Amino acid sequence: MNWLNKMERKWGRYAVPNLMLWLIGAYSIGYILFQANPAIIEYLMLSPYHILHGQVWRLVTWIFMPSMGSLFSLLIMALLYYQLGSALERTWGTFRFNVYIFSGMIFTVIGAFILYGIMCLLGGGVTMSAMLLGYGFSTNYINLSIFLAFAVTYPEMQLLLMYIIPVKMKWMAVIYAILTVAQFIEGNWASRIAIVMSLLNFIIFFLSTRDVKRYSPHEVKRRQQFKSQMSRPQNSYAGGAHHKCAVCGRTELDDPTLEFRFCSKCEGNYEYCQDHLFTHQHMRRS
Repeated sequence: MNWLNKMERKWGRYAVPNLMLWLIGAYSIGYILFQANPAIIEYLMLSPYHILHGQVWRLVTWIFMPSMGSLFSLLIMALLYYQLGSALERTWGTFRFNVYIFSGMIFTVIGAFILYGIMCLLGGGVTMSAMLLGYGFSTNYINLSIFLAFAVTYPEMQLLLMYIIPVKMKWMAVIYAILTVAQFIEGNWASRIAIVMSLLNFIIFFLSTRDVKRYSPHEVKRRQQFKSQMSRPQNSYAGGAHHKCAVCGRTELDDPTLEFRFCSKCEGNYEYCQDHLFTHQHMRRS
């Protein structure tokens, strides 16, 4: 995905690390607020009608809406999705994981406004429309997209169902997919739009592109080696530059947009710019 690589080079430094921890924190805050005052949910939900009438905080606070359940269910959910999300972030990289999660949220908001527009055109009641939309669009399908992404990335990994029965992730994903399709078929148009828009990030990342594939162990190792190398004290070049391409000799002082990478196939501490990373001749000591 060339567009994603370009985005990562340009905005990768703004990615939020440990994003899953922040999401779980939001779920926990929402659960506490709900336990203190259940009516607070009506002021958190994603309601395009109220957003258009000045309550813009709903664009964000719907993320705080907790899944209706016990504290034990919340803890189990938090533990599971923290592990899944952290593993995906380590495998994909922080920026790509950020794009995946935030795109799912943005698509969810867009879907809510699309559905609200359809309801207005059909003459639906404003209050009823707001309530239906608010409860229909939640983080449940965002969490499902995380689960499906992990299952596609690590299909052979086993999950202990009820902490006893080992089940491979790919079969769990198939079960969830069947249940979601059943909800799509049996539900109304509101639930169908909610399902499609909330899972659109998964559809785009794994079904509509050819280049978004599970990183091979070699690719994961290469990324880890690069992070390790980047954490070491770097050489200092002319003018105070810290990076220099072994082929063209350019540094970050010559072009601030240049990205530099170490090559895992070269024997030695050789660094290359983005234009020569894949075209250089590998260095060998012997």
